Amino acid sequence: MRGPHNIWRLIRTGATLERTGAMNVVLDAFEAPPALRFVARALGLPFKFLGYAGDPSMPPATRALTALGPAYIKFGQILSTRPDVVGDELAIQLRVLQDKLPPFSVEEAKAAVQSELGLPVDQIFSDFSEPVAAASIAQVHQATIAESQEKVAVKVLRPGIEKAFRKDVDAFYLAARMVEIFSPGSRRLRPMEVIEHFDGVVRGELDLRLESSAASEFAANTKNDEGFQLPAIKWEYSARRVMTLEWADGAPMGDNAAIDAAGHNRIELGDRVLQLFLQHALRDGYFHADMHQGNLKVAQNGNIIAYDFGIMGHIDEYTRRVYAEILFGFIRKDYKRVAEVHFEAGYVPADKDVDEFARALRAVGEPIFGMDANRISMARLLSYLFEVTERFGMETRTELILLQRTMVVVEGVARSLNPQINIWQVASPIVTDYISKSIGPKAVLTDLASTARVIARFGPRLPGMVEAALIKQNNPVPPVPNHRLLERIFLAVVLGISVGIGGALCLIIVDMTL
Repeated sequence: MRGPHNIWRLIRTGATLERTGAMNVVLDAFEAPPALRFVARALGLPFKFLGYAGDPSMPPATRALTALGPAYIKFGQILSTRPDVVGDELAIQLRVLQDKLPPFSVEEAKAAVQSELGLPVDQIFSDFSEPVAAASIAQVHQATIAESQEKVAVKVLRPGIEKAFRKDVDAFYLAARMVEIFSPGSRRLRPMEVIEHFDGVVRGELDLRLESSAASEFAANTKNDEGFQLPAIKWEYSARRVMTLEWADGAPMGDNAAIDAAGHNRIELGDRVLQLFLQHALRDGYFHADMHQGNLKVAQNGNIIAYDFGIMGHIDEYTRRVYAEILFGFIRKDYKRVAEVHFEAGYVPADKDVDEFARALRAVGEPIFGMDANRISMARLLSYLFEVTERFGMETRTELILLQRTMVVVEGVARSLNPQINIWQVASPIVTDYISKSIGPKAVLTDLASTARVIARFGPRLPGMVEAALIKQNNPVPPVPNHRLLERIFLAVVLGISVGIGGALCLIIVDMTL
């Protein structure tokens, strides 16, 4: 827990949802049951006057998330790609969070460029436009390099964004701790580890030098991918809070009318965006982890252009094989093998019944096949998956968080292009090809060669390592005192006071009304 002051942040979150009118919108979108609606309104309504007003010109949900800050905006960006989960109306409302947020002034942007690059903007660029896109963390300006007259995009971090994100993430840490303490059944989801992982990702996104490096590595991996291109990084005009890259012209991926007007095949584009993601994740183990419509364009020649490389995902070879086997099993309807893979990888406790788990997976997978894609309720499917994982004691795999989240986002992008897309049919060629290369005689020989290299490198040190492990086993470290009871008491008192204040305010308001 990062401090009790963050309880105030959580209270203002609920209050903001009430004040902006977003509470009902969110509850309706997720088809919240009556009990949850009652609790949400009872806790949020007394503090309504404490909520942020936001921009009244925006729809309620967008207004609330924008007022709450960048971390909430990131969450809204993900939901904007899932009309099958939150409905078409809310998805359209949230889509403006991707690259159409209120910008900061061009003067502030120029001051940041000068501070980072050490020269006046007029000496570096012959022209520097007003913001052309503004997102949660940074905004983009079109400029022309004075020396070469090359058109470029200049990305500049928002002023004070580091402090703002720190405030949001700190409140998330408190929320995660409260979930762990007051909902023991949710501990298997590792909420604290999830927030720690999210925190690490955000810290990387706030240093544009790391984003430039990620873009360079991603470009090297994908340079031969047909129908895919990346803008080149201009290293000499990039720094910690400023990144300059080649300008990318094309139709926005979220604008179907513009894509149709340019003569592109949206069905083919939907298939390709999904297959490219799977190819990058399985083949390279390094993928773009923020592939919403605001970060994608379609070039005049039909290529998909990706940009904004602040969030990149990495998974090791073993995890890739597990993930591919799970997908392959679902594609082949081999639920027994999918269940076995979960057990072999340690995703499900060994004391559970593999056949029973396979039957539960069949209940999840079968509705997907033999049905029109637009008839599948992803919200209900995810709800049932959660019930299954809870029943079998599965824990959240923090190393797969970005992969799972990006799969949801990319599927949403693909469905926005082609609502009839069959995700499993499109994924099958990529997954099958990876399985054939990574699980078989050739893969076994590669694994043996890698193992031999490791043994040769560490062979002389093995006796010492074994001896150190045995000494540690015979002399265990004294256990660290458990402060969970104190945390529980403290949070219970603070929450009791908060609810008490809310109740008192309600009584005062009622009394004044009467």
